[in-house]
Amino acid sequence: MRNPHVLIVDDSKTIRSVLSSQLRSRSIDVTEAIDGLEGLNSIRESHYDLVITDIIMPNMDGYQLCTEIKKNPETQSTPVIFLSTDERNDQIEKGFEVGAAAYITKKNATKELIPYVHEILNKSKLLRDKLVLVVDDSKHILNVVQSGLFGAGFKVLTASNGNEAYSIASKEIPDLIISDINMPAMNGIEFCEKIQQTPYLSSIPLVIMSSGGDRRTMRELLHKGASAFLVKPFNVDQLVITAEKLLSDHFKMELQQRELLKTERTLTLGSIASLIQALEARDPYTRGHSDTVAAISLKIAKKMSFNNHELERIEFAARLHDLGKIGIRDEILLKPGPLTIPEFTLIKQHPELGAEILRPIPNMGDIIPAVLYHHERIDGHGYPHGLVGNEIPIWARIIAVADVYDALTTERPYRREMDHEKAMNIITQNTNLQLCSECVKSFKSVSSDNQNNIKI
Repeated sequence: MRNPHVLIVDDSKTIRSVLSSQLRSRSIDVTEAIDGLEGLNSIRESHYDLVITDIIMPNMDGYQLCTEIKKNPETQSTPVIFLSTDERNDQIEKGFEVGAAAYITKKNATKELIPYVHEILNKSKLLRDKLVLVVDDSKHILNVVQSGLFGAGFKVLTASNGNEAYSIASKEIPDLIISDINMPAMNGIEFCEKIQQTPYLSSIPLVIMSSGGDRRTMRELLHKGASAFLVKPFNVDQLVITAEKLLSDHFKMELQQRELLKTERTLTLGSIASLIQALEARDPYTRGHSDTVAAISLKIAKKMSFNNHELERIEFAARLHDLGKIGIRDEILLKPGPLTIPEFTLIKQHPELGAEILRPIPNMGDIIPAVLYHHERIDGHGYPHGLVGNEIPIWARIIAVADVYDALTTERPYRREMDHEKAMNIITQNTNLQLCSECVKSFKSVSSDNQNNIKI
C-alpha cells in the first residue's frame, strides 16, 4: 500500500517546513508549492490525495486554486483544506462555496489540522471508487447527481427506471443505490422491494429521493429497507454528505461484523478442537485421523481448483467429519473386533450427531452437509440418507476419499495397516461404487505428485 500524498501550498517557507515535517512523521508523502499557480501546475502533473493551501498568496490565491481544482474533472474529487489567518465568517463561507473540505485557522492548526488530515484521508480512502447506481427518469436529475457524486470521487452508473436499474445491479453490484420513486416501467417502490428480495443485493444501502408530497411513501420505504431519503429539490452537497455517511457507516458495520465473526470463529475453532482432541484421545488407533483426513482433503481440493475460501472451509469440514463419534459409547467405538448389526447401526449415527452438534453454531451452514454426508456412497448404499451420485455434496465426496485412504493405511485393533499400493487398488475398485470418480482421479494425481508421502 502506498503512502498518502499531500500537496502543501503556502508562500511561507517556515509554514511549509513545519507542516511537511508533521505529515512526514506520520508516513505521509509531501510535495511543496510556493503559490497557487505552482500548486495548480503540480496537481495537473501528479495525483494528490489532499491539498492543504493558504489563501493569500502571490500569482494565484487559494480560492482560485481550489476553484481550478474543482472544475477539472480529473482533479475535482481531490479534497482541499484551507489553512488561513483570516477568521472572518464571509471568508470561511467563501472557502466552502468554492469546494473546500475544511477551513482551519492557523491559530487552531496545532490541534485541528492533523485530525482533519487523518479524517479526510481515511474518508477519501474509504470512498474512493465506490460505485453508486442512480435511478431517475429525469435526465437533468441524473446529470446533476452524477456530476456531484463524480466530483466527490465516486464511480457512477445511471438508469432511467427500476427495471433497467435492477438489470445493471445484477451484473455490477453497486455499493450504494439512489433512486427516485415515480418512474415508468418499474417505480421506486417496486424496485426497492425487488432489491430487498434479492439476497446478494439486499444489504446495499438505498437512498430514496422524491418530492415533498411523497413523504408518507418515503417513510413506508424506510420500513421496507431503504436507508435514507432526500426531498427534492436538494443540493449536491446534501446528497454527497448523505452518500458518504451511509457508506462510512455501512463500512464500519461490515468491519464490526467481520471482527465479531472472526472472534466467534476463533472461539468455535477452539471449542471444536478440544472436542476432537477429546474424541481421539479415547482411541490411540485413530489419534491424528482428523488432521490427516483434513490434509489429504485439502490436497485433493487444491488439485480440483477450488478457491482459497473454499479450500479453507473444506479443510475445516474434514477436520470435523467424525465429530459425531463423541456421542458413541466407548464399548462400541473402541471394540477390537467386528461390530454386530445393532452396534454398526449405532456407529452409523455419528454423521447426524456431528451435524446436530454443529447446527446451533453460527457460520457452520456450509460445513454441515460435508460432515453429514461423508459416508454416503455413489451407488446409493451409504448412510444416513442413501444419496446417489452427484446428490452427495462435492466436499463430502472429497472427504470420503481421504477418509477411506487414511483408514486403510492406518493400523486398527482388528487388522494391520495396508501399504499405499494396496490401499490405492481398493480405492480404484470402489470408484463409482463407493467413491466419486472425479475425486479419486484428483487423489491419484496428488498421490503421484507426492509419491508415497500423500499424508504429509
